[in-house]
Amino acid sequence: GWLFWRVMACGRRSGESKRQVILFILCICVCQSRAETLRYSLPEEMGRDSFVANIAKDLGVPLSQLAARKARVVSEGNEQLFRLSQNTGVLTAKESLDREEICPHSDTCTLVFKIFFENPLQLIRGEVEIRDINDNSPVFPEKEMVLKILETASPGSRFPLESAQDKDVGINGLQNYTLGPNPHFSLAIGTGKDGVKYVELVLQRQLDREEQGELNLLLTAIDGGSPPRSGTAQIRIVVVDANDNIPVFEREVYEVRLAENSPLEQLVVRVAAADPDEGSNGEVRYAFTQTSERSRQLFQLNPATGEIRVAGKLDFEETKIHEMVVKAMDGGGLSAHCKVHVEILDVNDNAPEIALTSLTASIPEDAPPRTVVALFSVRDRDSGDNGRTECSIDGDLPFSLTPTFDNYYELRTNVALDRERTAEYNITITAMDWGKTRLSSRESIFVQISDVNDNPPEFTQEVYTMSVTENNSPMLRIGSMKATDADAGKNARVSYALVRQEDKEQPAVSVSAETGDVYILRSLDYEKMRAFEVTVRAADGGSPPLSAQAVLRIVVQDENDNAPVLLHPAPDSSAAGELVPRWAPSGYLVAKVVAVDADAGQNAWLSYELAKATEPGLFRVGLQSGEVRTARAVTERDAARQRLIVLVRDRGQPSRSATATLAVALVNGFSEAHLRVSEGAPAADPEDPLTLYLIASLTCVSALFLATAVAAVVVKVRRARRSETDTLPTFPPTATESNAGSLPRSYVYDVCFAAGTVNSEFRFLRPLFPCFPAGLPPGLGEQRISVCS
Repeated sequence: GWLFWRVMACGRRSGESKRQVILFILCICVCQSRAETLRYSLPEEMGRDSFVANIAKDLGVPLSQLAARKARVVSEGNEQLFRLSQNTGVLTAKESLDREEICPHSDTCTLVFKIFFENPLQLIRGEVEIRDINDNSPVFPEKEMVLKILETASPGSRFPLESAQDKDVGINGLQNYTLGPNPHFSLAIGTGKDGVKYVELVLQRQLDREEQGELNLLLTAIDGGSPPRSGTAQIRIVVVDANDNIPVFEREVYEVRLAENSPLEQLVVRVAAADPDEGSNGEVRYAFTQTSERSRQLFQLNPATGEIRVAGKLDFEETKIHEMVVKAMDGGGLSAHCKVHVEILDVNDNAPEIALTSLTASIPEDAPPRTVVALFSVRDRDSGDNGRTECSIDGDLPFSLTPTFDNYYELRTNVALDRERTAEYNITITAMDWGKTRLSSRESIFVQISDVNDNPPEFTQEVYTMSVTENNSPMLRIGSMKATDADAGKNARVSYALVRQEDKEQPAVSVSAETGDVYILRSLDYEKMRAFEVTVRAADGGSPPLSAQAVLRIVVQDENDNAPVLLHPAPDSSAAGELVPRWAPSGYLVAKVVAVDADAGQNAWLSYELAKATEPGLFRVGLQSGEVRTARAVTERDAARQRLIVLVRDRGQPSRSATATLAVALVNGFSEAHLRVSEGAPAADPEDPLTLYLIASLTCVSALFLATAVAAVVVKVRRARRSETDTLPTFPPTATESNAGSLPRSYVYDVCFAAGTVNSEFRFLRPLFPCFPAGLPPGLGEQRISVCS
């Protein structure tokens, strides 16, 4: 902090200091970014579940957050080599790690892993260096090496020997060679360009075949481990008789550049060595020496021609340079050596590899834009432009890719999603390199959109009209209402209910909450209720629920359940009496039958017909009007009393009917006015005992009336004497009003006693015109009795 403020102070003094401040801040940012990488070291061959590091302690993260944030370790490549315990925060090796198996062609072996946190998303890069231990001894390709050396070889001559191979690296790798004690040879140790130590046998004292034709030497290769390991090989020196010319190569070093996708049998280079000797001493044969086993597998040397051809699949990503030593040996055993340096050129032969690190299988449709759906990495094992990659999404989808770091990409949403439009997405990610011949790979990510209750139910109709015939059976199903919801699951589960209205009785209809079926709860009567409406609500199962309403209209259809009702003549009268003069012409109106039907439609259409008559041809009935008229002129021969039965029938199926009985009397000598007054009055049968009952009742009523009047007069006189002021009796207004209209109009009662007969005729005529005596209120009728003999 002090240094920062010092730099700031200096920065105020000059423009050059300002640039120093900017560089200082950039350095701090770089240091902080590098501090995000965790670095550890682990010796190879450690046991299973060996401790690597305490991640929670190194990151300063509480153990409770490791599980809460779903921390896990992700290794590069397909094989996961480490395991992270969320309970302890300890990083351990899943299996024993063999450096020679994991990194067979590299001096350093670093395994890269990443600590992945969710909620929120975070990646921390880590490296584990696998330290080499001295677990491999140097090994020579052959246990015995045979060298044929001319006895004329001068001191100082060098003879390459096969190098030992040690799988360990660094100090544990091959470090030195020793040669057993002998008077003729010593060792010369060197290091090639590839860092591999080679050894040569140096002649110190000239050989003498006659003195010693064969020598056996012990060559020992020693590594630098603690304790050191070693390997040995026998060197058998065969002293050859003089061959004064050795093969000579055209070049000491052959340098070749070869593409990694070179086909098998392709010629790499042709080495050539010349020997001017004749015979077998001039015949040269070629062979690899001081060449690694891998190079021997990838390249084939023709021993006769010196042609080196491709024998295996070259891989730039495995080994970039191959160094081989070719020995040319003539028939006399003399040899020469050259080096072949093969540089492997990278070819775009590796497609990018997509590794999915994290995936959210389902996201809600109301997730905000820029929501992270998946995290993945892309790796290309090629180099240069062949290893540079770019990613894209196939098709026009509401998702985008955002690069983060270390070739990691985040798959995010672009816009708000709508499950009702698209419920799932199959996202294809294409990774393509920048090679001349571009290679690509694809990875499909399946994302489901989970439902949110954002759609209310919708009825198929705004108004449902259903009909039911009256007198229905209870709990009758008359139809169904249907509402659909574009959501899914419980958000689309629709339930139905009636909307209750205050101050109204419970309607006679019910709606099934599950299916929307409409039931009539009780029997309906068209004559009381012809139609009614209720409101039905459809609600989904979301939280909070959404709803919609529709109107249900119930129309009650009429049924022919009411018979016609007679208004005239009254059905409770035994027979309606009508008087017809003898001189009545054809078409004379005798009476009118009036009936009504409480039903509707054709169930209430009434027709009238004459069902029975004393003389069927004398009268007729209007089919629609119900008027009873004479069908012809009345004659003297017609019976004085006629009995008619009129049938009233509706048009229902089946039809219902009622009958009216009319008694018609044919009379002579009535005046026109009397005839008009008497028209329609019922005629009494002289043989009916009802006449006597009526006369007796009339007499009793008259006597009672007279007695009451006399008693009232007497009481009134007595009260008048006691009172100082005379007051007339008055009717209370309430009594007058309450009795208004309660008494029938005045009737004329004609009682005729015929001379010489026992029974008398008592005839009721129609009411006369209203007659109100003075002092009586309207509605009180007048009674008149006329007696004739």
